[in-house]
Amino acid sequence: MTSNFIDYVKINVRSGHGGAGSSHFRREKHVPKGGPDGGDGGRGGHVILKGNSQHWTLLHLKYQKHIFADKGNAGEGGKRSGAQGADALIEVPLGTIARDAETGEILAEITQEGQEVILLKGGRGGLGNTHFKSATNQAPHHAQPGEEGGDMWVILELKVLADVGLVGFPNAGKSTLLSVVSAAKPEIADYAFTTLVPNLGVVSYRNFKSFIMADIPGIIEGASEGKGLGMRFLRHIERNSILLFLVPASAENIEDEYNILLNELKQYNPALLDKDRILAISKTDLITSDEDRERIISQIPKDLPYVMISSILQQGLVELKDLLWKTLQDAQVNELPSSPAPESDAE
Repeated sequence: MTSNFIDYVKINVRSGHGGAGSSHFRREKHVPKGGPDGGDGGRGGHVILKGNSQHWTLLHLKYQKHIFADKGNAGEGGKRSGAQGADALIEVPLGTIARDAETGEILAEITQEGQEVILLKGGRGGLGNTHFKSATNQAPHHAQPGEEGGDMWVILELKVLADVGLVGFPNAGKSTLLSVVSAAKPEIADYAFTTLVPNLGVVSYRNFKSFIMADIPGIIEGASEGKGLGMRFLRHIERNSILLFLVPASAENIEDEYNILLNELKQYNPALLDKDRILAISKTDLITSDEDRERIISQIPKDLPYVMISSILQQGLVELKDLLWKTLQDAQVNELPSSPAPESDAE
């Protein structure tokens, strides 16, 4: 089955040529030798990226490999300028990055609804001959041609926008957690790689507050080298404010599993380690004795905030949301500039 979640496309975009300026002279019945009155050519159409929160993937662009803007119209006599070429508007989901396919340079980053960025400018319209009249040249026959538009291949790459990103091995319980704390309905089954696409859920919190949680497909040891689902999904974690690591209570060693996950993120992008991290021990309904619980707690890395949860029994979920919310608020405070914050930002 082909997934409809498309987070990477390569397209060819071309902005419009500018219209030519007009070389025209005023000719009327009583003005047999009127001066130049050629109008300017119209600008070629731009290629524009626009953020649209109604789009969740780049699927609508998968089979549209070539996107061209219209050319500008030529100028006319009577100093009439040509019409501008129609822009080519490319609507993309929030979190989309545009790169030059040849150099890898980031051209644009769309993170807000309605945000528009000119990806490729249209060619300027040529000047009509009215602009070239001078004391020594009263009848210029010269007018500028329109400027050519641009042409390039662009890579569009979607990185999911969320406050909390779930990180864990396949079958760690991430999809189940998301399904019980939000209205998201991810596919859930007891086998590896059930989640093949990122799922987003809005988690309701106290007093009508909320935050976004993303279930990123499970990574395996070696994912940063392209194994398993690999690099395709690791990039989605870059957008998350907090990383919530899920390690099941059934793991042989909690700390070892956590360190493997941490190392995969480090290999992919060391900057990910600067994000706030929380550990959730999932599937605690499998714990059968106090000794097992104490053994698990003893394996948790020191100074790492943790919560023990059971999504099936819905245990520990309130404590988890409290910890996530507090961490989100602390992260926002730390991102503020050093100057005093406005009073309206105070709790």
